[in-house]
Amino acid sequence: MTDYLKMIQERGIGPLDYKMGIEIIEASPERIVGTMPVETNTQAFGILHGGANVVLAELLGSLGAWCHAGGSKRTVGVDINATHHKPARSGKITGVATPVSRGRTMVCYEIVITNEAGERTCTSRITSLILND
Repeated sequence: MTDYLKMIQERGIGPLDYKMGIEIIEASPERIVGTMPVETNTQAFGILHGGANVVLAELLGSLGAWCHAGGSKRTVGVDINATHHKPARSGKITGVATPVSRGRTMVCYEIVITNEAGERTCTSRITSLILND
């Protein structure tokens, strides 16, 4: 069985992801889980910035695509969207990415982001291409 979490830890995540305090805590092609603090990622009104939700969602969905591709092929996002349901004001948020569809060249993941009370704060979807170069 492939240890995708270990592969991600060895490979690392992007500089922006580190700056935002994102931690990956579970990884497989079927499910990627990560957390991010609210406090250092707020907008002017003291709530989590909507773009911060999208950064978390893009990382989780992109890692899901990369895991689906076996961790050896390059994957690129071609579409992402987010619906913000409820503001997050403190603590950590948790994102869970699960596949909507997985093919040979295209994958789509849904990312559900919740606050510490388990309330859904954002739903996102990302579509990625798997490249063979």
